Amino acid sequence: MRQRSPLLVIFLTVFIDLVGFGICLPLLPKYASRYGAVGWEIGAAMGVYSLMQLLFAPLWGQWSDRVGRRPVLLISVAGSAVAYALFGVSAQFTGATGFWILVGSRVFAGACGANLGVASAYIADVTTPEKRSKGMGMIGMAFGLGFILGPVIGSFAFSRFGLSGPGWVASAICASNFLLACFVLKESRVPGSATAPRRPRFQQVLHVLALPGVGFLVGIYFLATFAFTSFETTLPLLLDLRLHLDEQHVGYVFAYCGLMGALVQGGGIGRLVKSFGERSLIGGSLVVVAVSLALIPFAGTLASMLAVLALFAIGSGVNRAPTMGLISQWSPAEEQGATLGVAQSAGTLARVLGPVFATSLYKISVPAPYLFCAAVALVAGILAARRLMGSSSAKPA
Repeated sequence: MRQRSPLLVIFLTVFIDLVGFGICLPLLPKYASRYGAVGWEIGAAMGVYSLMQLLFAPLWGQWSDRVGRRPVLLISVAGSAVAYALFGVSAQFTGATGFWILVGSRVFAGACGANLGVASAYIADVTTPEKRSKGMGMIGMAFGLGFILGPVIGSFAFSRFGLSGPGWVASAICASNFLLACFVLKESRVPGSATAPRRPRFQQVLHVLALPGVGFLVGIYFLATFAFTSFETTLPLLLDLRLHLDEQHVGYVFAYCGLMGALVQGGGIGRLVKSFGERSLIGGSLVVVAVSLALIPFAGTLASMLAVLALFAIGSGVNRAPTMGLISQWSPAEEQGATLGVAQSAGTLARVLGPVFATSLYKISVPAPYLFCAAVALVAGILAARRLMGSSSAKPA
């Protein structure tokens, strides 16, 4: 129980925070469109969240290595409550005013929400190396479950309270999460633990990328995230075009994807890692992502769409945990927060570039962003297979 209890606590903290995130994410493209945004402007409204994560994730990670994980997580959760309240306020306005308040809410949410690296470092603090990937799967499961409940709650809030409902509900959930974390979230870093050297930010990034094997894994994580964020940005638009689904039903589709991902991450990651190893799973999961992305824009019925989305959710769900698990295993113990913060920044850079790229390409050709990202995922999978598969999970020289 001693080892499982901290994982349960951090799971609850991340899960409740991601429920709030899941409430608003599927609605963002539709809301931005309501305010008159088109093409790259919709992508910018999505990507600005990740731009702020890119800037703040390494800072939060380094800070957590010095002062502990708990205060950083508490600050980020409290800030999320404020950011989602702004999301609700944006619905009271129209046109450019509503759009810029929406963008402002995403700026603040991104700055405060750059905490997944810290949560991953928390898991690294309380797990052994051989159980690290399974522990990282807890965050993946929190993602999946957050995307199950979040979009459903968002759809209900939209139908019950109107445009402002999802934002205010998300804010209330994050505020409740802050109160819960104040009482149940304990510090994971052992007092007196070695402290990582303080480096200027750019030097810290270069240091992490120079660690044996870590720089390659961070690059793979970037490519996988780029493909995923392009998918999540354009899927609401594609569902409206192909299947004529409104905001409420788009939320249900995202919840379905979350359920598929949570099923494989909750109970399957540990067994998959034990059977195949982290390295094989990284390459194989990316191939699955590539195949499913290539099929999504050509699914013309709800049944076929759900089938390929399940394949995509499973591939994406399998990929993150072993990737972050290996990054953690190959990183110095005293630099877990900083290293995983840089890895998260790579993912957030992909989330900055992906939405703008995907929505701009979608405007030219609907299948284009999916086919391009399928090629990206396939190349990443082949590179991972050549570099990683067939070797042990021992730290590279």
